[in-house]
Amino acid sequence: MATTKPGERKLQILQTLAGMLEQPKGEKITTAALAAKLDVSEAALYRHFASKAQMFEGLIEFIESTVFGLINQISEQQENGLSQVQAIIGMLLNFAERNPGMTRVLIGDALVNEDERLQVRMNQFIERVELAIKQALRIAVTQSQAREEEVAVRANLITSLVVGRWHRFAKSGFKQSAVENAQAQIGMLLG
Repeated sequence: MATTKPGERKLQILQTLAGMLEQPKGEKITTAALAAKLDVSEAALYRHFASKAQMFEGLIEFIESTVFGLINQISEQQENGLSQVQAIIGMLLNFAERNPGMTRVLIGDALVNEDERLQVRMNQFIERVELAIKQALRIAVTQSQAREEEVAVRANLITSLVVGRWHRFAKSGFKQSAVENAQAQIGMLLG
């Protein structure tokens, strides 16, 4: 235990929590179960996090920084608005497939019995994703690839598709692919 570098244990706790969320049955995660999985005491967990809610906030911060960092990269690399939308959707669905435990956080499934502010924060995350899609669609409008009056409705529809695919992926025990046939559906929504 003494050989653990500062911050390393905190990361290990978050990785273990994310791993526990990957269990398809989605049972409530307790600090006792998390501590047992890490082979530490519950008190050791609370030396790094003031509460279980703070542990989930750590996961949410990881999701936010990763997703919005990638959205910024897409915006910088793609000049075409519709290409930006397609890349953002693809990234969001691939993120879910690569991080099944995080998908349960994204859809709020893992937050059901937790502090209400966590779900509020995930709702704000979804709103920010929709805003990023709107911005890309507005670029498409300037490129004569979309109509301004459809931007808000189309962004909401696309966001609903992404969230729906996340739900299906999680509720299928991570068996129903989040990305399968997605490009065809996206083409229909953008066509």
